[in-house]
Amino acid sequence: MTSPGSAPPLPTDAAATEAAFSASDFRAALGMFATGVTVVTARGDDGSLVGLTANSFNSVSLTPPLVLWSLAQRAGSMPVFSRGSHYAINILAADQKDLAQRFAMRDIDRFAGVAWREGAGGAPVLEGAAAVFECANRSQYQEGDHVIFVGEVERCSWAANALPLIFHGGRYYTELPL
Repeated sequence: MTSPGSAPPLPTDAAATEAAFSASDFRAALGMFATGVTVVTARGDDGSLVGLTANSFNSVSLTPPLVLWSLAQRAGSMPVFSRGSHYAINILAADQKDLAQRFAMRDIDRFAGVAWREGAGGAPVLEGAAAVFECANRSQYQEGDHVIFVGEVERCSWAANALPLIFHGGRYYTELPL
């Protein structure tokens, strides 16, 4: 029994904590949350470039300036992101759907023909992005099957009139005024 204002006791039986829904149900429900689309980029110790499309981006703190994103533990780029000193979070503009799809593909040179410049710590910054956060790799937290990366923003930039690329329910959208 709990007193008013106190938290209920945590379940101790593993069966009590099993989800009453499937992984595909969970994924579909998450897809109903419209997000912006990012490409997170970094440079490996050997100079190689890595990047991937992610919508798991969020602000954390204004002082100090912190942002977060997450990556599946099994991702091939995990060693570069987990050991690297810097990465860039490129918020894609409405006209960059092709970049979102390109950086979501496997077994291709994702940077072939892509315009970019070198950012903080050598992380690639994609040209034409709506906004960019150049981050020092501050901390990492393993949770479930992902690693949450917290980046300390060293530089940021944005295009004042850029329209965002939006992802919702498995499809890309652009901003429509209400």
